[in-house]
Amino acid sequence: MKKSAEKLKSILPSGAKDLSFFEQVFEVAKLIPKGRVTSYGAIAHFLGTKMSARMVGWAMNAAHSNPTIPAHRVVNRKGLLSGKMHFATPTKMEELLAKEKVKVVDDQVVDFEKKFWDPAVELS
Repeated sequence: MKKSAEKLKSILPSGAKDLSFFEQVFEVAKLIPKGRVTSYGAIAHFLGTKMSARMVGWAMNAAHSNPTIPAHRVVNRKGLLSGKMHFATPTKMEELLAKEKVKVVDDQVVDFEKKFWDPAVELS
C-alpha cells in the first residue's frame, strides 16, 4: 500500500480524535493527480461509506474557497461538472480543468474513463 494511502486509512473513523468526514474527503481530494478526475462516489467508496456520495459533494461544496483542495477534479459518476455552480463563476471549474489539460465539452469530461482516478485502485 502506498504511503499516502496508509496515512489516509489511518484516519478512518475510530474515535473522537479522528478527522471529520469532510476532512477525510479533503485529504483524498488532495491526492488526485493534476490532469485526472474522480467522482463523489469513488471517494465515498474509498472511505468505506459508498452510499455517501452526496455527502462528498457537500464536502466539495465547502472546499471551493480553499485553494489547497482541488475540488474542480471531483465530478459526478458520468464525468459531468455537476458542482460547477458552486465555484466563483459558472466557468471556473472548466477553466481549472483546462489548465490541467482536461478537455470538457458541454459540461462533461472528454475521455472520462481515461482521465478517471479511482482512489480504491490507485492508493492500494
